[in-house]
Amino acid sequence: MQLPLVFDAPEPRTRNRNPNPNPNGNRNGNPEPEPGTLNAELLNPERDRFQFVRHPRARRYVLSVTDDGIVRVTLPRWGSKREAAAFASRQRAWIDRQLQKLAAERARPRPPELSPGALRAAVARARRELPPRLRELAALHGLAVARISIRNQRWRWGSCNRGGHICLNWRLVTMPEWVRDYVLIHELMHLKRMDHSAAFWKLVAAACPAYREARAWLRAARSS
Repeated sequence: MQLPLVFDAPEPRTRNRNPNPNPNGNRNGNPEPEPGTLNAELLNPERDRFQFVRHPRARRYVLSVTDDGIVRVTLPRWGSKREAAAFASRQRAWIDRQLQKLAAERARPRPPELSPGALRAAVARARRELPPRLRELAALHGLAVARISIRNQRWRWGSCNRGGHICLNWRLVTMPEWVRDYVLIHELMHLKRMDHSAAFWKLVAAACPAYREARAWLRAARSS
């Protein structure tokens, strides 16, 4: 898989702030989905599935595409569904590219699955090796990780949420250490910036100078 399909757009110049700081969230501050659809010129009902989620700690509108093809639009607490729809409409080309990539990934032939025993052994190795290495890199860069999960993700190498929870694909233990470390550093830098802006990539470059080579390795691995 690739790294998370997330697009972080700049804050809009005008904000329709809601006087209720968390009108749609629950008491513990977790985001709750808002059902809704986009306007007719944006939504393709035969292909697109949109989900609106309001998050009290979000500072801007954020687009992401999940593994099952849902286009998720995260709203800040002051945001409106109408502005979120307009934001998504302006990013139509980006959404189409991500959905096309996802479709291409699903159509690509997959290597034979590991036997149950081999899979258990690989996952156990990942649980032994990946969390300590992630914490070691986090300490090196003065960061703290709230939680680490090892998962059997088909389309992602890793992900990081705003709460500091980092998920890692067990397959990272099968690749060269310098490539694995790039993925870990990539997710750690999301603790500083939850986007893929130029500023984010500067953080990655400072922490992992060979990140371009690692990205090339991952692209080649995906193609093969």
